Amino acid sequence: MLQALSPLGIPVYGIVSLGGVTAGLSLFAWDFTRWWTSHKKKFSTKALSALLPQLLCNAYGALLILSAGGIVGGIADWSLWGTNQVGDVVLVYGLGASTPNVTRSTHLALTPGGHAAIIVITVIIGAVCSKRGFRWDFVRQILAGNALGLASSIAGAVGIVVAPSVSWAGDYVMGLL
Repeated sequence: MLQALSPLGIPVYGIVSLGGVTAGLSLFAWDFTRWWTSHKKKFSTKALSALLPQLLCNAYGALLILSAGGIVGGIADWSLWGTNQVGDVVLVYGLGASTPNVTRSTHLALTPGGHAAIIVITVIIGAVCSKRGFRWDFVRQILAGNALGLASSIAGAVGIVVAPSVSWAGDYVMGLL
């Protein structure tokens, strides 16, 4: 499953299996179900504000897997490999199913401004976690977004929507447009 090496020599996998998508959707479902059962008024401002950090972390995870490489991209690639392996083991040994490749045929590439935006977002997440303590719900959703970012199904839509927006915003803010 090893695809190539990044400029820093860090392995880049860039392939998501059905097991990886299953693991990503399961991680998303865990936090979404807990959110759903803990709010009587699902569409109130308070309820939606509790869901927003989870959705943002999910989108951030999808952005990470679309990054070009380097240390942050390498960690994202290794995380994708890990979710693929966990999902594949559960599907193959737990249910006897197969786990085909479900990666999009065309990858979205972030622009240099998009990569700069990922660094800024990473700093913001670090600042939030340093003030409020380690957040497993953030980790789960970042891993979920990471596993779903390359999927060719509706589960991968977050990558299709978020990547161009972040690239444009990053290029605009950094003065590249």
